[in-house]
Amino acid sequence: MVKQTNYTTTDKLITRITTMIAGLIAICLLIWGIITIRHWYAFEETDDAQVEAYINPVTARVSGFIKEIRYNDNQEVKKGDTLLIIDNNEYQLNREQSVAGLQTSKEQVRALQANIETAEKAAEVNKALIGAAKSKLTRQQQEYDRYKKLLEAESATKEQMENIESELEVATSNYQAAVHNYEVALSKVMDSKAQIAPVMAEINRRDLVLKRTDLDVNYTVVTAPYNGRIGRRTIQPGQQIQIGQTLAYIVDKNSGLWVVANFKETQLHNMHIGQTVNIVADAYPDKEIKGKILSWSPATGARFSLLPPDNSTGNFVKIAQRIPVKIQIDLNDPAQSFLSAGMNANVAVPKN
Repeated sequence: MVKQTNYTTTDKLITRITTMIAGLIAICLLIWGIITIRHWYAFEETDDAQVEAYINPVTARVSGFIKEIRYNDNQEVKKGDTLLIIDNNEYQLNREQSVAGLQTSKEQVRALQANIETAEKAAEVNKALIGAAKSKLTRQQQEYDRYKKLLEAESATKEQMENIESELEVATSNYQAAVHNYEVALSKVMDSKAQIAPVMAEINRRDLVLKRTDLDVNYTVVTAPYNGRIGRRTIQPGQQIQIGQTLAYIVDKNSGLWVVANFKETQLHNMHIGQTVNIVADAYPDKEIKGKILSWSPATGARFSLLPPDNSTGNFVKIAQRIPVKIQIDLNDPAQSFLSAGMNANVAVPKN
């Protein structure tokens, strides 16, 4: 006996709806599969990628106690903005001491120049005295010669001759003294001029010391080296810092962001420098970013590790290596405002 099955209208409707849903799911899976396969054949992809940026430390160039801090965590700064101020009382005292030392050396030069002028005037006076003494000596020599002839002719007495001879000796001594005084005056001029050279050298040295102290005073005001964003603050007012100590980290905004994507070595044959790529950050999956390949590493990432693998040790297992590829993001791309260094990303490179 054959059992007869009766389907109600509700059963038929449920069956029809179920069949339609299954068909739609199958169509969607088919479409998704086609898109996925097509994308797989059209692009080289990797999810081993990170956003990078230049992150440089801001260091202290002088030691001292922090007087004031003018930035907060994660603050945007511009080139030249004051980040912190170091107590500069000691450096100001050193500067004033350098200024005083420089002024003292300059006064020494003025004193030496005055001594030179005085010695030159004295030399001029002694030179004039030489001429007067020489004239008197010539006159006395002539008088001596005349009286000598008169004495030989017995027209003058011996006493007169002795007086004339004494006067000639006096005139000779006066002339020699005038010449000596002139030479001494010239020697003082030369000595004063010789003393100027080391004093001028001392002035140059003190001027350099002053410039160095000016630098120290300027270094007590730490400014932002470029436009960027400051990271976490780790210092407090009143804290003592040392030369070279890291005060903060700043992310360079002017240099822009880039992505380092680690592609398998088997994927590189479809890439070239200047090629446009698509970037999607994990934090913003609905925003696609454009970039260009700048370069790729001259060696695999493993070769730059602390202990690079050595396949000649006998435990060789062939593993596809990855090559870091640097991809530059356009500086005018709006992505610059919401991406941060260290974010993970997916990169797709068209197979041209």
